[in-house]
Amino acid sequence: MTVRAVQVIAQADVIAYHSARHGRSIARSIAAEHLRADHIEEALIYPVTTESTDHPGGYRGALDEFYGTAAARLAAHLDAGRTVAVISEGDPLFYGSYQHMHKRLAHRYPTEVIPGVTSVSAAAARLGKPLAEADEVLTILPGTLPEEELTARLASTDTAVVMKLGRTFPTVRRALERSGRLPEAHYVERATMSGERTERLADIDAETVPYFSVSVVPSRIADLPPSTGTSTETATATATGTGTGTAGEPSGPGEVVVVGTGPAGPLWLTPESRGALAAAEDLVGYTTYLDRVPLRPGQRRHASDNKVESERAELALDLARRGRRVAVVSGGDPGIFAMATAVLEVACQAPYRAIPVRVLPGVTAANAAAARAGAPLGHDYAVISLSDRLKPWEVIAERLHGAAGADLALALYNPGSRSRTWQVGKARELLLEHRAPDTPVILARDIGGPEESVRTVHLADLDPNQVDMRTLLIVGSSQTQAVRRDDGTEVVWTPRRYPEG
Repeated sequence: MTVRAVQVIAQADVIAYHSARHGRSIARSIAAEHLRADHIEEALIYPVTTESTDHPGGYRGALDEFYGTAAARLAAHLDAGRTVAVISEGDPLFYGSYQHMHKRLAHRYPTEVIPGVTSVSAAAARLGKPLAEADEVLTILPGTLPEEELTARLASTDTAVVMKLGRTFPTVRRALERSGRLPEAHYVERATMSGERTERLADIDAETVPYFSVSVVPSRIADLPPSTGTSTETATATATGTGTGTAGEPSGPGEVVVVGTGPAGPLWLTPESRGALAAAEDLVGYTTYLDRVPLRPGQRRHASDNKVESERAELALDLARRGRRVAVVSGGDPGIFAMATAVLEVACQAPYRAIPVRVLPGVTAANAAAARAGAPLGHDYAVISLSDRLKPWEVIAERLHGAAGADLALALYNPGSRSRTWQVGKARELLLEHRAPDTPVILARDIGGPEESVRTVHLADLDPNQVDMRTLLIVGSSQTQAVRRDDGTEVVWTPRRYPEG
């Protein structure tokens, strides 16, 4: 208890506390030595806790009625001129019962809230482990969330505390396991109180877990050696790793996770991808994409240009063969004109077939651009790269003819660069053989980035000089509509219903 809390209890006429129907209050037991015989005690006893109720308003209705009645009891003392101290374990406004009194009374009577030590801080202190260090993000979660939500949030954060275990423990444990955080998780029961228990969460029997317990996934930085920092390396050629640890003995396979960062920064990252990037010991990727990933102590970065995909994949797999957890960083979705193919191609070769490889999806440029424009890909569509660096133009032209002839909307990747200046013009000529001149074409550039722009032009007016490597083109089908709405914005959409032939 804080000094101020002790002072307030000493000055109070009435001591109020919440409890279940058994009448025992943890808050009262903590403050017991400071209570006087002349204190008026108001035990605010919940009509229900976790059981069902026949209240006409259901569980929520029963609690709302209880909170209203409890507030009225305290208001009667306040109206009589008595000072009321509502005591609450932990902090009154952190998942505390007092907050329901506060919402009903604080606007009517002078109120002081005395902060307390939360179970989060108490648990970290008992474990002797920092909750968060440097730029780490701490997430506090109620175990009552759905399992999928818990899993996503645990995967995406640096450190976490999960409250309200008890009956939720099996769900929380599964979420920790699915998010890959179970090995890091600790269990703390009744921190700083009688019956305190701390263990690895993986070793806990679900049948023994009370409500007053938490799961702690502490700082990763705290476990690093003091001298560990973040190093950046440049990978320019095929890696020549030996597949051994630092002592010359095989250290067992690590893992390669191919992560899509979306078309731009952190807003486009999925929770799963965010968690994989945080957990990696090594990051491998094109410099531009690596720069999107926050620096983390202990991680090593292996940057390269965008023309050494196979070498980059081999480097990642060699690192994993030495027991490292490696994230290959890719823009957009790694499986769409990106790094997943390069990694899997090398991973299927003899030296690397035993290395675990996972591919995590990301928001691809076509989806991001389509969302900015409206819904131009609302019906069937094709995705084609206009780059002839890895396939001949004749193949590209044949595919454009086929997709356009089938009246598919088109998402055209890699339309142009400083060394490729004629492909957009040739594609426009080819598409005009199948599409009306006023077919909507979306020019989406740097989606999600600082220079984002989205424009819609007619196919006949498509100017190749306005297209570069950072631009994605979406060409509508014969059914695609471009409509200017009352607010002045233009939306492009392709109806899901196709006219009958």
